[in-house]
Amino acid sequence: MMQSTKTLSISPETQSLTCGELLVQWLEYYGVETVFGIPGVHTVELYRGLPNTDIRHITPRHEQGAGFMADGYYRASGKVGVCFIITGPGMTNIMTAMAQALADSIPMLVISSINKVKDTGSGEGHLHELHDQQGMVSKVALTSKTIWQPESLPKVIAEAFALFNGARPGPVHIQLPIDVITADASHVERPPRLNTPADHLSLPSVMRPLPNPAQLDLIIQSLKTAKKPVLLYGGGCVDVDHHAQKLAEIIDAPTFLTINAKGLLPPAHPLSLGSNQSLAAGRAVIAEADWVLAIGTELGETDYDVFFNGEFQINGTLVRIDCDAAQLQRPFRADIAVLSDAQMAISGLCSRLEGQILNGQTFDHQALSRVNEAKQALLEDVTTDFAGQNALLQLIRDEVKDVIFVGDSTQPVYSGNLGFEALATRRWFNSSTGFGTLGYGLPAAIGAMVGSNAPVVSLIGDGGIQFTIAELICAAELELPLIVLLWNNQGYGEIRRYMEEGGLPLIGVNIKTPKFESLAAGFGAGYRRISAKQQLLDALKQDISGNQPVIYEVDEADAFLVEMAKDFTCFT
Repeated sequence: MMQSTKTLSISPETQSLTCGELLVQWLEYYGVETVFGIPGVHTVELYRGLPNTDIRHITPRHEQGAGFMADGYYRASGKVGVCFIITGPGMTNIMTAMAQALADSIPMLVISSINKVKDTGSGEGHLHELHDQQGMVSKVALTSKTIWQPESLPKVIAEAFALFNGARPGPVHIQLPIDVITADASHVERPPRLNTPADHLSLPSVMRPLPNPAQLDLIIQSLKTAKKPVLLYGGGCVDVDHHAQKLAEIIDAPTFLTINAKGLLPPAHPLSLGSNQSLAAGRAVIAEADWVLAIGTELGETDYDVFFNGEFQINGTLVRIDCDAAQLQRPFRADIAVLSDAQMAISGLCSRLEGQILNGQTFDHQALSRVNEAKQALLEDVTTDFAGQNALLQLIRDEVKDVIFVGDSTQPVYSGNLGFEALATRRWFNSSTGFGTLGYGLPAAIGAMVGSNAPVVSLIGDGGIQFTIAELICAAELELPLIVLLWNNQGYGEIRRYMEEGGLPLIGVNIKTPKFESLAAGFGAGYRRISAKQQLLDALKQDISGNQPVIYEVDEADAFLVEMAKDFTCFT
């Protein structure tokens, strides 16, 4: 663990405080700025110390919403989201959000209560009692720990942040018996007092592994024999700097970005094939490659096989770089596997390759012609629906500076996952990857807006929004000018298509759609029915700097989307 060079004053240890009060002090020490939680009788004592910190508390309307908010908060800002959740039903409610975060490697700290020490696991019917809360939650977390006595608190919190910073991240659960929360902790180690907010930058931290220099040399040796290399960047590269683009250019390789890596290369970069590795033309480039370098990607089907037909193939030498040792050999076995932080491995490869160039070694892999040929093939398969939805997204991106799109599982998201290009990382993410939850788009967008202070557009369907529409009033309460682009296809449109194509009876998909204008008014939000391009532009200018969320309802069958299809500019 790296030691801070700052001189920090130590808070006095004579003042009485509870374990719950000490917990929020340690959270603030580790840089926590926001807690998402719904107070309950088992967790109220966690709140006693909050007024003595600068931590902001936000109250969602459901614990699943709290988890999705914490997820979106991190994806947009890079800051860990924390949730305070009650025993039992609070934890069962948030588990879906934790599973989504685990699937997408999103750090999240969930702190909950459990019954008193003497009652835990007793089976005597105490309020909120579960048979084995820790065992249940551990299935959707990197780890689940119980603090049985106040003395353990500093160590358990430190372990959580070590996992966030030093390994493949994900949710961590910490639970405290309600009588431990209120127990005296005046004798327990307190965090050093930080003199300024900048002191957080020099806190003790754990780093992900550095690449083995010999393995980097081995990668370059294998590259020298490659005729058709390909580069695959995943969400583990989201914070990699300009070296990501430089590596692609030095190698001269067609480059693909997973959904969570969008923005790593700028739109229309001549080597970028975007996120089209699930389309036939993109797959062909990868299948024909004799050398594939995959960095920070699990090579999972929600990025590489979104149509679930099992046709994605890697036939060439596979080189993988990842911070998770187990992931290096699944689902595709690597020929060269490097356990490393993505940034350090990429910058290390760039340094070595630049040295090779100085010694006369250059690479001409005819990447431009390979990319252009694939782009032409991609354009041939573009449908009007696909083009119209992507043109809509491009219009908003170009009109609203620094906009972040936070999506649910809905048709514009599916189209945008393939055809949309983000201007920077952390500006496009959704729940169609990994766990694939519905209802994510609205609360995650709220978390993104809280964490980033950037304009945010939530992409969600008329079916998906009904899972978590109560969170709209949370956005109104916070006076967030969140734009909720509501895609109305009268029910579960994507599942309906699957049923129709499979000759199945349409049961359960043609659900009744609410009157969203009335709902918006009841939740303190604005409402617009969008049916023209200029109407959308005018609305954005007015609403994006307002003080309330606004629902923009778009009907899937609107004629203006057909007109907008003419503005589609991807793959060119």
